[in-house]
Amino acid sequence: MTGTSLTLYNSLTRQLEPFVPLDPANVRVYSCGPTVYNYAHIGNLRAYVFTDTLSRVLRWKGYPLTHIINITDVGHLTSDADAGDDKMEAAARAQATSIWDIAAHYTAAFKQNLQDLNIRSPDRFPLATDHILEMIAFAQQIAANCYELDSGLYFDTSSVPDYGRLAGTREDEREGRIDPVAGKRHPQDFAIWRKSEAHEQRQMEWDSPWGRGAPGWHLECSVMSQKYLGANFDIHTGGIDHREIHHPNEIAQNQAHCGCADTGATFWLHNNFLVERSGKMSKSGGSFTTLQTLIDLGVHPLAYRLMCLQAHYRSELEFSLENLAAAFTRLKRLVIVVQALRARAEGDAESPDASPWLDQLDAAVADDLNTPRALPLLDEMLADKKLKPAQRLGLLTHFDEVLGLDLATLPRAELRLRPADATLTEAEIDARLAERREARAAKDFSRSDAIRDDLVAAGVEVMDGDPLGWDWKLAL
Repeated sequence: MTGTSLTLYNSLTRQLEPFVPLDPANVRVYSCGPTVYNYAHIGNLRAYVFTDTLSRVLRWKGYPLTHIINITDVGHLTSDADAGDDKMEAAARAQATSIWDIAAHYTAAFKQNLQDLNIRSPDRFPLATDHILEMIAFAQQIAANCYELDSGLYFDTSSVPDYGRLAGTREDEREGRIDPVAGKRHPQDFAIWRKSEAHEQRQMEWDSPWGRGAPGWHLECSVMSQKYLGANFDIHTGGIDHREIHHPNEIAQNQAHCGCADTGATFWLHNNFLVERSGKMSKSGGSFTTLQTLIDLGVHPLAYRLMCLQAHYRSELEFSLENLAAAFTRLKRLVIVVQALRARAEGDAESPDASPWLDQLDAAVADDLNTPRALPLLDEMLADKKLKPAQRLGLLTHFDEVLGLDLATLPRAELRLRPADATLTEAEIDARLAERREARAAKDFSRSDAIRDDLVAAGVEVMDGDPLGWDWKLAL
């Protein structure tokens, strides 16, 4: 599929630009991955719904793709602004366990989240700790742009052109987010290598020309993107918070390494925050919502994916249980429509040309991945009575390929998930509802009301007269 030329919003230039691959035979994309010290919250996961949409659109438009998502298992400090303790070391101390076990557990949980959200696996999930020697070699190659302090090796941000251009903020604004370190030449300078203190007992540390210690967080992405994608590649993605410090630091390292003004990636793409009414979602407060939290409430993970697709990736997305429930209802409606089409599709004869629907889908997603524009097209296509059911189902496979909702194969029964604390099985719920229907038919309304009250007490909301045809739903 080629069609409409793909345009993407480049954070580096702050404008929409036509996407022209460096090598049409291999589009190369690097996405900043998780720091595996805790479970990913649903705000984190919005970034991977976005990158999955990007990779799906690129593949659907016919581009061969190499996609990398790194796993940060060392070096990321408790402040993104390069200060504080290593998140992995802090988590290992808090849980009194091996840092390697911490990393393995939360990496597996993250990959399960991706699977639950129907996010395709990248070509590689490289681990930071598998690339320490390469990071040390990279740091040696940019040593002329660095200086050494008692606490480690620091990058001099004044040594590269136009530092912080990606952030697009004034220097004093950037400085306000960075904790001071004694001896730094400039507030924005950042650690390339952090020395272990004499009294420090780290589980992860390595020998280097600057002493025993561990790499700075920003170093791994420069090293692994260059190793797997080359010094110049097509697209780098991440959350909008990375645009302010992490990615400018990565660009500075890349420029020092090449001795030029190249930033590494041609396009820098950033998704906006998922916000709750109480503020931006973050782990720092100690209380956050995970995908498993939603599953335990009885919500299918694809309802969260649909909720993400309803907003443009560059817009803030407000999360609430009400918004999530609305997305879940929309998903159920789509499944009902597809189920009805499937029942009527057998033996369909020839029908009119359906390519205009594909052209409209292509135009929507080619416009900077405009999924809010693509979703109404899906509704309209499924309702297009000029097309036979079989043809609408055929078109649905293209929408599924781009949107990742798997509507062509998603069974209705899978959408009825039981909360983790539910006291009744689905069979018990259905049996109680059958009793209630009998009571209502016999006009025994006191018995009917008693059954309804019992179900509500068990977390099941009875949906009398539900236009979707669901007899009940699990109360959120």
